[in-house]
Amino acid sequence: MANNPIEIKIDNQEVKQRLLELAHRGENLRPLMKNIAGILAYSTEETFANEGRPDKWLDLSEPTKKQRKKSGHWPGQILQVSGQLASSINTYYDGNSAIIGSNLDYAAIHQLGGQAGKNKSVTIPARPYLQLTDEDFEEILESTEGFLS
Repeated sequence: MANNPIEIKIDNQEVKQRLLELAHRGENLRPLMKNIAGILAYSTEETFANEGRPDKWLDLSEPTKKQRKKSGHWPGQILQVSGQLASSINTYYDGNSAIIGSNLDYAAIHQLGGQAGKNKSVTIPARPYLQLTDEDFEEILESTEGFLS
C-alpha cells in the first residue's frame, strides 16, 4: 500500500485564481512594509506622548528634576527636554522589511538603560520608546491580512 501514493487533484478555477493572486501579491511587499513602517512610527509617537506604553516610564530622579527646573525645562515630559530624541526617530522600508530607529548617540541608553555620565556614575533606567503594544501587533496583522486579501 505504501507503494501506491494517494493523489488529490483540485480542478477548481476559482481556487487556482485565488492562489495565483496571493502569490502575485507576495512578490511585491513594499506597500505592506510602508504601511507597517507607518504603524511603527505612530506607535513610537504615542509612546512619547504617553511617556511610556503600555506601562509608564519610571519618573525622573529628583536631581534631574532640579537640574531641568533650573534650566527652565521642568515641569516637562520625560525624554523630551529639547524634543531631539523624538524628532530623530525615522523609518525605513523596502520590499522585505520595515525598520524604525534613531541615529543619536544617546538613543540606546534611554531605550535600554545603563550607566552614563562622568565615570559612568549615573544609572539611567530603561525607558523603551521603540516598543510595540499588543494593539500595535494586532494592527500589523490586520494590515497584512488586508494586503493579502
